[in-house]
Amino acid sequence: MKEKNKRKMHGGASAKSYTGLVLTCVMTTIAVIYVGFAIYFESHFCFGTSIDGIAVGGSSVEKVEDAIRTEMKNYNLTVTAREDKNGTIAGSDIDMEPVFQGEIEKLLEEQNGFAWLILMFQKQEFELAKVVSYDEQKLDEAVRNLPCMKDQRTPVDATYSDYTRENGYALVPADYGTQVDTAKVRKAVSDAVLVLDETVDLEQSGCYLEPAIGDDDKDLLALIDALNQYVGVTITYDFGDDREVLDGTTISTWLSEGTDEKVSIDEEEVLAFVKTLAKKYNTAYSPKELKTSYGTTVTITGGFYGWRIDNGGEVEQILADLKAGKDVEREPVYLTTANSHGEHDYGDSYVEINLTNQHLFLYKDGKLVVESDFVSGNLSKGHDTPTGAFGLTYKTMNAVLRGPDYETPVTYWMPFNGDVGMHDATWRNKFGGSIYKTSGSHGCINLPASAAKKIYETIDKGYAVLVYRMPGDNPTVVQQPQVDVPSVINAISIIGPVTLESETAIVNARNMYNSLSDADKAQVTNYDTLTAAEAALAVLKAQQPADGGQQPDQSQPQDQSQQPDQSQPQDQSQQPDQSQPQDQSQQTDGSQPQG
Repeated sequence: MKEKNKRKMHGGASAKSYTGLVLTCVMTTIAVIYVGFAIYFESHFCFGTSIDGIAVGGSSVEKVEDAIRTEMKNYNLTVTAREDKNGTIAGSDIDMEPVFQGEIEKLLEEQNGFAWLILMFQKQEFELAKVVSYDEQKLDEAVRNLPCMKDQRTPVDATYSDYTRENGYALVPADYGTQVDTAKVRKAVSDAVLVLDETVDLEQSGCYLEPAIGDDDKDLLALIDALNQYVGVTITYDFGDDREVLDGTTISTWLSEGTDEKVSIDEEEVLAFVKTLAKKYNTAYSPKELKTSYGTTVTITGGFYGWRIDNGGEVEQILADLKAGKDVEREPVYLTTANSHGEHDYGDSYVEINLTNQHLFLYKDGKLVVESDFVSGNLSKGHDTPTGAFGLTYKTMNAVLRGPDYETPVTYWMPFNGDVGMHDATWRNKFGGSIYKTSGSHGCINLPASAAKKIYETIDKGYAVLVYRMPGDNPTVVQQPQVDVPSVINAISIIGPVTLESETAIVNARNMYNSLSDADKAQVTNYDTLTAAEAALAVLKAQQPADGGQQPDQSQPQDQSQQPDQSQPQDQSQQPDQSQPQDQSQQTDGSQPQG
């Protein structure tokens, strides 16, 4: 029994010893294997390790370097350029080689080989500070052969378009072109190669030459806005029934880019436009046709009456309108104006002075207001009254006509041609006929006081005064005006209170009445006024002394032969503004008007 138990005990001990031995062998084997791998990974990279994206697990330094060399042989750099002019540079094209400076050995030294089991379950990724070598000349050649280096297009600045009626001025975008800075391209490619980048974008690398003025240039956009403000203005000129429109089509031809990218307006071109208007619409100094009160038509030359644009003033007004940037309808700026833009610029309101007949008619809105005989300039002394179309310069009462040897007061003074004017001549008791030939004035129109008063009360500054002679070198027949019932009634009504000076008006009314037919005479409703005036005049004349004839003309003003030439300029559109007769409205009594 004991012996049997001994055998059992001996057998149990043997089993335990065997198990221990097996475990020892296993552990030893594992240790040997572990240590073996640890020793192996002292010279090789652990599994799961990558360098620059290359799996290098189990590789020695030499194999890693070989793998990097192989990878570099397959290296390609894509160069991205504008307009799809992309290109590629291969590592083999430039003899590209890696340069190792111990980084791989250092990574391996830092690797703990005895931790290989742990490292197997951890990804180890490393990036080398790459150093590569390449052939500089081959790189230069590769850059020169890139598509982007061929047929380069120079950049063009953004600008503005020509004016069009539909769009005005518009932005013309810059052409950014394809021209590159070769040195910058070379550097961008070299930098990419050195770090083994697979692409390089020349746009992002700033390799292109840029236009000096881009599409978003603030000064350019402001200039376009200013140009469009000017051409957006429309100026409509009013010439009576006619219109002239100044708009962007013409205005655009005046505009350009000035200094500091501001709009410049060519004022000479503006003036040329104004002169074109003046040439078309000016009527001052131009001949005028008048259907006289005698039924004949005369052509009146000389004088300054009519429309005349102030060239300088209109240029200034246009510039002001353009700067205001608003549409406007207006008349031009005038130096002188007239009564009408119609066929006859004097319209139907004017003073008609017939030097041949020594007779005057005043019309207002087409109606005869007054007519009267007068005495004009003395022919025998060379003081003939100038003919022409004039505008009343001004009017004033109680003026004194002064000359070298006289001072003559008048009640109504109405100059129309320098110092030549209409006025009352109370020193005369007869008017009309041929008095003017030997006993006329120094150029003025001497009138009965009643006629002068009526004219003074009717006309104002600028009123048309048309002075003419009847056609023919030496007209011998004094033509009589056409007479109708209304004109006779009017001639009687303007006689007014009867004085000795009323004789001309009374005789004129009687002659007009006598020229009517019997049927028309019956329609003159104020005939009794005429007969009463004739009776009153007869009484006044009977009270006059026996020698109460015509008094001598006391008005002896300066010689009219020294008056400035009022003849018409050849081209009124080119006439300087200074040619405009001066405004006489401020003339004092010392201005020596003609008598």
